Amino acid sequence: MSDNKPIFAFTDSQVIESMRAEIEKAEASGTKRPMEKFVLAALSSIPWVGSFVSAAVGLRSEQEAHEQNYLQLLWVEEHQRKLIELARLLEEIRSRFESLGSEIDERIQNESYLSLVRKTFRIWDDSDTEEKRRLLGNVVTNAGGTRACPDDVIRLFLDWIGLYNEVHFNVIREIHQNPGYTRFEIWSAIYGELPREDSAEADLYKFLIRDLSTGGVIRQERDVNSLGQYIRKKPIRRRGTPTTLESAFEDTKPYVLTKLGALFVHYTMNDTVTRLSSETGSSTSST
Repeated sequence: MSDNKPIFAFTDSQVIESMRAEIEKAEASGTKRPMEKFVLAALSSIPWVGSFVSAAVGLRSEQEAHEQNYLQLLWVEEHQRKLIELARLLEEIRSRFESLGSEIDERIQNESYLSLVRKTFRIWDDSDTEEKRRLLGNVVTNAGGTRACPDDVIRLFLDWIGLYNEVHFNVIREIHQNPGYTRFEIWSAIYGELPREDSAEADLYKFLIRDLSTGGVIRQERDVNSLGQYIRKKPIRRRGTPTTLESAFEDTKPYVLTKLGALFVHYTMNDTVTRLSSETGSSTSST
């Protein structure tokens, strides 16, 4: 292993310094800004950050002596990429918070919100796709700038991001963009040609719809009365007994997001959300 060249070289502790820069940006006129608490809450929830710093320092010493530990080097290289991505996300969040002004300072210092930050970055660390990490960045930022729903509901949204994956999010996004689409229309919009009813694709699609329905994200469209109560549908009388089961790609029952599902989209799939006034219920732009 001693003849192997380093996969990458540490130069001026760039990665570590980038994290320190995030905290320094949180200072203004000698006074610590609330963003510092946000950054510290985020970093404290990711257990390998401290190990990365120690390993990086150790490897720099080994590189000087030309005695690299190859496996440790691979570990540091992988986490260096992740730490750079984390620094980029923190910078983006800081910039978006600054656009909201000092009125959110109290909110992002609140312990209830900081607990959301810690939960967000624990899930971020476990997420294996860029899409999930993007949604997590949106929800923690938007939760700092709006109070359209309680923090307990935001925790549920974070759980959903951890639980669901991209194929779930594709279905949610399609129903959000086209309320009232049937299962046939949702599939056709996302994937195009229909597979056989006994295919793995059809089984997966039924699982997705069932998963999101039982999870309270989507539901079949129903009429409501003046009190918001759902009106029971009259049973449809059919002549004879059907010889086949209902298709995975049924085309008569429209689907919509639940109210909770709509809030989930509002918080996670928008880079900037609309702030709702807690006193009047009126909407104001957050940018």
